[in-house]
Amino acid sequence: MKRYLDCNATCPPVQKALDASAQAAIEAVGNPSSLHWAGRAARRIVDDARDALAAYVGCESGSVVFTSGGTEANNIAIHSVLSGLESGRVICTAIEHPAVLKPLQRASDHGFEMVSVRPDANGVVSVESMIDAITDDTRMLCMMLVNNESGAIQPVQQVADYCRSRGISVLVDAVQALGKSVIDFKALDVDFLSLSAHKIGGPKGVGALLVKRGVKLQELAPGGGQERNRRSGTENVPAIAGFAAALGQIDFSAFAPIRNAFEQQLKDQIPEVRVLSEGAPRAANTSLFILPGMDGETLLMQLDLAGFAVASGSACSSGKRDASHVLLAMGLNDATARSSVRVSFGPGNSQEDADALVRALVAARQRLRGMAGLVA
Repeated sequence: MKRYLDCNATCPPVQKALDASAQAAIEAVGNPSSLHWAGRAARRIVDDARDALAAYVGCESGSVVFTSGGTEANNIAIHSVLSGLESGRVICTAIEHPAVLKPLQRASDHGFEMVSVRPDANGVVSVESMIDAITDDTRMLCMMLVNNESGAIQPVQQVADYCRSRGISVLVDAVQALGKSVIDFKALDVDFLSLSAHKIGGPKGVGALLVKRGVKLQELAPGGGQERNRRSGTENVPAIAGFAAALGQIDFSAFAPIRNAFEQQLKDQIPEVRVLSEGAPRAANTSLFILPGMDGETLLMQLDLAGFAVASGSACSSGKRDASHVLLAMGLNDATARSSVRVSFGPGNSQEDADALVRALVAARQRLRGMAGLVA
C-alpha cells in the first residue's frame, strides 16, 4: 500500500481544482488578451479567480499578479526593489527558501550587503534580532510566514510593522502558510506577498504575487504587458481557475491530532527521537524530527521501498547531499541535520497512515542498525 505523506512539498490535487481546470481548458479556448468572445470568456475566468483569491487573502483584486509559482513571485519582488539601486543592505532570515536566498545572494554579488538572521533552537527568528539587523541603508527585508521544513510560524507582523515605520520594503513568502495560517494582506500591510497553488491542492506551475497599492513592479521578462504590465506572458487560464477552486478546500488544522499522536507514538517507540520546533507554534500538519545515528536519505529510501513518501529536508533540495540549511541555522551540526525526516500530512491521510509510518520507521531503524552491526 502506498501512502503519501509529503504534502509540504506538493499537495495532492483536490477534485474541485481538477474539475475547474478541466472546464476552463475546454470552455475557455481563447487568449485572455484577445477582444473577441473567446478571449472575453477566458478573461472572465482569470478575473473571477483574481477576485476569489483577493477575497481569501484580504487584498484588493488589483493587488493580485498571477505567476508561475512562488519562485517567480519572490524573484519579481526582489528584482523590483533592487534593480534600480546600486547598493544597500538586504535582510532575510537564515531559514528562507532558496527562491529568496539565491536571488539575494546574486544581489550581494553585485554590491548589496546581505544579512541573514538565524533562528533560535525552535526554528523561530525573533522580532528583536530582525530589528537589530536593520540599519539606515536597509533597502529590503524578506521573511517567510511558515517554514517549509519545520512548520514553525514566524513573527512577521511585528517585524513588518517596524519596517513600515522605517520605509523599508518587505517581502513575505507565504507559500507554505496558505491554508495553514491566517493570511490578511491588508492587516500585514507589506509590499509583497508570494503564494503557490500546489501547496493547497491546486495545480502545479501557478502562483501569485500580492503587491501593495502604489508599489511598482519591474518585470523580469518584458513582453506583451499582461497582468497590467507587471508580468508578461499569456496567463495559464486552466491553472488559474484550478488555483481559485482549491482555496479553502483543505482544513490543515484537522491534521493536528494525527500529527501529535504520531509524534507521541514515535517518541514512545524510539525514546531518543527528537522532534524539532515542537516548542513553537507550528503548521498543524508538519512534523520534522531527528533519528540520531540514522542517515535521513538512507532512511527515506527504506521508507520508499515500504510504500511511504516522506521527505529528508525540503523537497526543493532533495537530490543534494548537503545538510539542510534550515537545520544548520537552528544550531544542529552536519551529522545531526542529515538524520532528519519531515512528515507532512494532507488530503486522504488518516491516523492509520500515521500508525503505519511509526511501525515502518521502527522496522527500518532496526534493519539499518542490524546492517551496521549495532544492537537493534
